[in-house]
Order: sequence, then structure tokens, then C-alpha cells
Amino acid sequence: MAKILVTGGAGYIGSHTCIELLAADHEVIVLDNLCNSSEEALLRVQDIATKVMTFVQGDIRDSAALDRLFQTYAIDAVIHFAGLKAVGESQKFPQLYFDNNIAGSLSLFNAMEKAGVFKLVFSSSATVYDEANVSPLNETMPTGTPSNNYGYTKLMVEQILQKLQQADERWSIALLRYFNPVGAHKSSRIGEDPQGIPNNLMPYLTQVAVGRREKLSIFGNDYDTADGTGVRDYIHVVDLANAHLCALNNRLNQTGCRVWNIGTGKGSSVLELKNTFEQVNGIEIPFEFSPRREGDVATSFADNTRALSELGWKPQYSLKDMLADSWNWQKQNPTGFN
Repeated sequence: MAKILVTGGAGYIGSHTCIELLAADHEVIVLDNLCNSSEEALLRVQDIATKVMTFVQGDIRDSAALDRLFQTYAIDAVIHFAGLKAVGESQKFPQLYFDNNIAGSLSLFNAMEKAGVFKLVFSSSATVYDEANVSPLNETMPTGTPSNNYGYTKLMVEQILQKLQQADERWSIALLRYFNPVGAHKSSRIGEDPQGIPNNLMPYLTQVAVGRREKLSIFGNDYDTADGTGVRDYIHVVDLANAHLCALNNRLNQTGCRVWNIGTGKGSSVLELKNTFEQVNGIEIPFEFSPRREGDVATSFADNTRALSELGWKPQYSLKDMLADSWNWQKQNPTGFN
């Protein structure tokens, strides 16, 4: 059993990861500023896990608060989710994203170093890959300069961590490059609850299904794919949460900095996702085709061989599971955590 600090632990992926950490008997301390999440999620996590966590409301950019936190709790490792993640917003307000995601991360790493904590799992993204790479994407492929500022911040933090580890071998770092997290916990008590208009396909689709949005916009139907719509690697959020537990276990016993793709290794098109959602859940989704979005590639899916072989991790959930769980969460929580 270890004491784990989870930054951004009240968010979508963070809350699901807290359940897995508690189930594995770790002690969990959550730090979250609640700017895009809800304390209600943490209360529900504790109900599901029938275990208690410690919640500290605070910001990773507040170095004094971080120092106090590390002095108060004998933390063994950090899982770092905290950050802003809306692609469109990152284009409008780049400095906000650089401050939160890059400066905030640096502030966290400085506090960790002061406290002598060098085990870290970082929440990165497949957007760091060069857009010229052909899927399946593997970890040895070159990174590019992401076309949006959100992806750029993920790449910057990855590079900072790689250089930190090269300079000081005490650091043991996992960089997890997520593909497209969807789904919700089987209990339907926690799930994705974005503030405002959703940026991601799945919460938008479920909000159309529950009557909060008029119709789904599918961006681009002229890609070089089987049905003309973009192909992505969708992964169940509980599988993704389990990957963090596996990466944490790996880093508690290793040094170095290692990158792992976390995806299913299979691509599904947007149209296929919509049609499967309708079949699985018996509900019709009104939709329209819209122009392509800048920076979207036709196809992106993972080669997950490295995670399978090195982490002892394997995705358990099918696309149908993901779509059923997403809808059950939204149906039972039509306005999210409110």
C-alpha cells in the first residue's frame, strides 16, 4: 500500500482512477481546484469504493499550498491529471493553457523534488504524435508539433519530464499517451460531465440522446476512410484507469522515463460509433455532417503492444460496453453531477 497524490482527481479520468487505487488498497489524496469538476464525484467514488479519500481543494500553481500538502502527507507517488483540456478554448486562450498545464506542472515537479518524491505517472495524449505518422501509432514514432495548444502543452510537459529524468536519475516517470476515453463506471454513479458545450464526441452524443442538444455534428465525411468519417481508438475509461494502476506499480519498482500508448489498438469511425450507439441503446441520434475541423487527421489508433507486454495490462471492455455505459450514466444523470 502506498500514499498516492492524484492531481485533478475529481475529473472524469481522475475519479475513475481513484476507484481503482482504493480497490488496490492505496491511500489516496486528491488535489483539485474544481474549475472543471465536481466534489460530488469524489463523494460518489468513496461510496462506490466503500473507502475514504482525503480531498484538498487547491491549485497546482500554488507552490505554498503544494509545499504544505507534501509536508502534511508522506506521499510515495503522484498521478498527475490536473490541467485544462478543451482544444477550441486552448486556441482562443493560449496563455491560460500554458499557465495551467505547463507552469502548473513545473510548480508540481518542483514541490515533488523538494519533498523527495520522484515517482510520477503523467496524463499525456496521442495528440503529441506527428500527424504524418501512419496508424497504428507506436511509441518509437516521432512526435510532432500539435496543431492545437492543448496538445502542445502535453508535448512540452512530456519533454520537460524526459529532460528532468536525464538530469536526475532519481525520477521514475510514466508518460501515458491516451487515445479517446469514453464510457463510465458500471454503477452509473460517475461519468464524463463536461462544463458547457462538450468538446468530445461521446458526451455530445449522449447529451443529444438525453435531449440536452438538438443534434450531433459529424465533422467531415470526405476522409480517406471506409465511410468518409474520422477513425479513432476509443477506450473505456475503466480500462484507462486500470492502466494508471499498472503504470504506477511499474514505476514504484523502476527508474527511468517510459512512454506507453493506452488504447485498444482498434479504430472505429464516427459514423460506426453513432450507429452502434443507436443499436446498443435502442435510441435514434439526429445528426448532420459539418465541415472538417482544422487539425483533425483521418485515422488515429494505437499500437498498444508495449503496454500489453510491459505493464501486464489489457483492455477488457468492447465498444458496445463503452456505449452502453456512457448512455446509462447520462440517462441516470441527465444534468451530470448537478
